[in-house]
Amino acid sequence: MISEDGFIVTNYHVIKGADKVKIILSNEDRYDGEVIGVDKKTDIALLKINSKTKLTPVVFADSDNVRVGDWVLAIGNPFGLGGTVTAGIISAKSRDINSGPYDNYLQTDASINKGNSGGPMFNINGEVIGMNTAIFSATGGSVGIGFAVPANMVKWVVEKLKKDGEIKRGWIGVTIQSTTDEIAQSLGLGKAQGAIVSNVAEGGPADKANIEAGDIILKFDGKSISKMRSLPLIVAETPIGKKVSIEVWRNNKKKSLKLKVGELADEKPIEIDLSNLDKESAIKDSSVKIDELGMRLVELNDMLRNRYRIDKDSSGLLVVGVEDDSSAQEKQIKIGDLIVKANQDEVNKISDLERIVKDNKKRGNKPILLLVEDELGLHFVAIKVK
Repeated sequence: MISEDGFIVTNYHVIKGADKVKIILSNEDRYDGEVIGVDKKTDIALLKINSKTKLTPVVFADSDNVRVGDWVLAIGNPFGLGGTVTAGIISAKSRDINSGPYDNYLQTDASINKGNSGGPMFNINGEVIGMNTAIFSATGGSVGIGFAVPANMVKWVVEKLKKDGEIKRGWIGVTIQSTTDEIAQSLGLGKAQGAIVSNVAEGGPADKANIEAGDIILKFDGKSISKMRSLPLIVAETPIGKKVSIEVWRNNKKKSLKLKVGELADEKPIEIDLSNLDKESAIKDSSVKIDELGMRLVELNDMLRNRYRIDKDSSGLLVVGVEDDSSAQEKQIKIGDLIVKANQDEVNKISDLERIVKDNKKRGNKPILLLVEDELGLHFVAIKVK
C-alpha cells in the first residue's frame, strides 16, 4: 500500500523483521526497499521504496466515520494471486481479537485470505479506510470474518515511524479491567461504564496523581471512557509529558485528578512458576469456609508463603477451596489465589472478611467486590452472595 513520498505501509509480520526488502508491484515493477520502522503492537511496518518514477499514492479516509453496513473493497495477494479484489461490507467496528493491547479492528465479510495482509481496504469513494491484517478461520480460507487496522491508527503509526523510526506511547501506570454491571452495582455506580483500576504501579504517573485501586476512570483528558478498551488507545496517543485531567468514580461520587502522562517502556515477559502448588495438602490447613462466597480460605503464614511461592510483600487470604457451581467458581477464582480486598477494605484475617460479609447483608446482599491476586496479577471480581 503506497502512501505519499514513496513510502509503503504493510504488516510487520509480512516483512518478518528484515531490514532490506524486495518490493514487487507487478511482474515488471520490482524495486529495492528499506525498512524505516516497525510497530509490533499494531503489526504495522513502514518501508521506503527506491523508485525513479513517480508512484500514485493512496488517500486515507477518516475511519472514525465508517459505519457498519458500508460497502468496501479489499485488495491483496491471496494465495499468490496478485491484485485480487473482493467486495463486502463492514460487519463491525472496534473488534478486540486478543492480538494485542490496542486491538480496534474493522471487521468485514469481504473475502480476506492468507496473502491479503498489508493490502488496502477501500470505501466506495476510493479512499483507504483500513489495512487488511487478520482472519478468523478453521480452514485458513475466508469464512467471511476478516479484520483490518483502521486507517486513523495506520496514519498515526506511520507519522510516528516517519519522524522517529519508532513508536513512543503514553503510559499512566495502571492495570485496568472492564466494569461489569455487578462491579458497578457494588460501587454505587448507576451503570457499567469506564475502566476500573485493579493495580497502580508504584511511582508511576497514576500513583503520583493519587489514583487508587478500585477507582473507575470515567474520563481521560476530556474524553469519555464508555468501555475499558478505549482507555489504552487514548492514553497511548496522548503526547508524553502532557498534563491531563482525569475523572474517576470513588466512594460513590465523581472526583477530578490531574496527571502527567509518562512513556510506555518495553514490556518484560511474565515468568510464572506454579510447580510448587499442592492443591490437596492445602485443604488440610487451618481454613474456614465462607458459605456466602462459596470459598474456603486460610490466613497467610510463612509456611504457606513458601509452599505457594507468595511474595513477602503480598497480603490477603489464600483460597484453598472453591465450591462447585458457586459464583466464585463461575468467576474463575481458584485454589492458590489471594483475596486481597473485599468491598475496598483489606482482608488479612478471616474475621475481616466475615465482618464484611455480615455488613453486606445489612446493605441488601449486593455483590461483594473482591480484589484478587493470581499468577497474572491483580484484578477485581464481583461475587454474588448466596
